[in-house]
Amino acid sequence: MKPTPYHSYLVGNLPKGCKLCVQGKKLVLFITGICTTGCEFCPVSDTKHQKDDIYADEWKIKNEKDVIQEAKLINAKGAGITGGDPLVKVDRCVKYIKLLKKEFGNHFHIHLYTPLTLVTKDNLNKLYDAGLDEIRFHPNLESNKLWKRIELAQNYDWDVGVEIPVIPKKETKIKKLITYIKDKVKFLNLNELEISDSSSQRLVKYKPKDDISYGVKGSEELAFKLLKFCEKTKLNTHYCTTTLKDKVQLGNRLKRRAKNIAQPYDIVKPDGTLVRGAIYLEELKPEFSYRKKLAKLTKKQRQEYMKELEKLKKDIQKQYRIRNNLIKIDEQKLRILTSTKKIKKIKNYTRAIVREYPTHDQMEVEVEFLR
Repeated sequence: MKPTPYHSYLVGNLPKGCKLCVQGKKLVLFITGICTTGCEFCPVSDTKHQKDDIYADEWKIKNEKDVIQEAKLINAKGAGITGGDPLVKVDRCVKYIKLLKKEFGNHFHIHLYTPLTLVTKDNLNKLYDAGLDEIRFHPNLESNKLWKRIELAQNYDWDVGVEIPVIPKKETKIKKLITYIKDKVKFLNLNELEISDSSSQRLVKYKPKDDISYGVKGSEELAFKLLKFCEKTKLNTHYCTTTLKDKVQLGNRLKRRAKNIAQPYDIVKPDGTLVRGAIYLEELKPEFSYRKKLAKLTKKQRQEYMKELEKLKKDIQKQYRIRNNLIKIDEQKLRILTSTKKIKKIKNYTRAIVREYPTHDQMEVEVEFLR
């Protein structure tokens, strides 16, 4: 067992999917929120859970072009297909695997996560023929009834792995699974169990390990025991911590996206967040239920607000002599963006200096209104 540079621990070799993931080079393609398994630890958010929507990273996509654009914006070298259970929409998986391979080439590495419920020879044939490079199974620890389906994946020239959360007090059951898969898969991924907004009620019997982490108390301690157990089996095993997921994986992806979307008026912070000046229409400024308010706007209302913003931008640009590349209307959040330097000079408007993620949803980290 050895520590990695990514706040994780490793026995043997790191799977290729993980190598790209920790560098922020993997597009997260959420293929559907529908799943029949009902795991208590499911981290899927309430906005996605059991909803048949597609997301490319944080972007709820409308068409194939959106997926390609998001992949380009993060300079993706691969994609991880997740859900829900992607096999609920296996033909959709096939379509996007082929799309990404066609656009970026066969070297574009694609892996997929799935429970065993819908694993069949027919579904595996479809995925393999489409060009899937790596498949990761989520077996049920409470029953070994479907475990044998893992062996179906051995008939194809791809990497096969198992990925499970490290659930405290499940040591015996996890070791039983490890013993079963040790000569049937190439790798095992152990994820630190974490409490998400969607799983908080189901995981009420578990406690956070400290005041600042979503990691569950006892998960990491068990993970170290399992790593030592895996050393004896010589099974490639990676323990993925919440720190890796939240700071390394996501952080690196955000930095890659920030470089590609940053405008001349943006300040790119070391963590990839963007600092910019913003002018809001008074009725659309950030406050309680801000995003819900934007989401409920009709097409006609948006068009009317855009006309108002276009006039406002023209007036401000003329009055303060702002070059075209230093001021822009944000059609998504219906506001005007400019530099922090310029925003401080502009008067008599609802103004703020905002710090936000470079993601498609532009989630706010901090909003400082100016008087």
